[in-house]
Amino acid sequence: MSIVIVNYNMGNPASIKNMIKRIGYESTITSDKNQIINTHKLILPGVGSFDAAINNLTQLDLLEVLKIKVLEENTPVLGICLGMQLMTNKSDEGKQPGLGFINAEVKKFVFEDESLKVPHMGWNFTDIKMHSKLFESMPERSRFYFVHSFYVKCNLEADILTTSNYGNTFVSAFEKGNIIGVQFHPEKSHKFGMQLLKNFIEKY
Repeated sequence: MSIVIVNYNMGNPASIKNMIKRIGYESTITSDKNQIINTHKLILPGVGSFDAAINNLTQLDLLEVLKIKVLEENTPVLGICLGMQLMTNKSDEGKQPGLGFINAEVKKFVFEDESLKVPHMGWNFTDIKMHSKLFESMPERSRFYFVHSFYVKCNLEADILTTSNYGNTFVSAFEKGNIIGVQFHPEKSHKFGMQLLKNFIEKY
């Protein structure tokens, strides 16, 4: 089984690769279209800004191949943090259109309460809103590591997999068929992150 972590020069894909190795699988970090075309699982990582990420994917000529894999071939894809946000229609963070894999948009955290710092950083719980293979063998409220200033707003409630709370309730994971996004970092989330990545690799 081939697992590709898409390399578009944002974030730290090596930490995801290391976590996948810890659960017994090999993965490839690449921006090579042929390797992406032939893979069985896609992981779209990311830390950074929305427009810069879309511009990098455009310059690497990866937009079309990702859309073919995900929307036409139904290849399982896991978007992590910025990778999740890129799969939406658009973001308050920039002007570029998103990949449009899911009917959602990205909003900025804005709080009147000055004790709530932005970015939202640290450990937080997820509340599961629908049955999913992604959270099998995990507690009802699992704990993950977050670092983000923007959050996803799903336009369809049926796509919301988990919510979390920071000032307000926000979508911390979505799932629509083969399309999965998580706002947190499973590669930094110890046993819960390991189980989630294991479930993605083995059950989708």
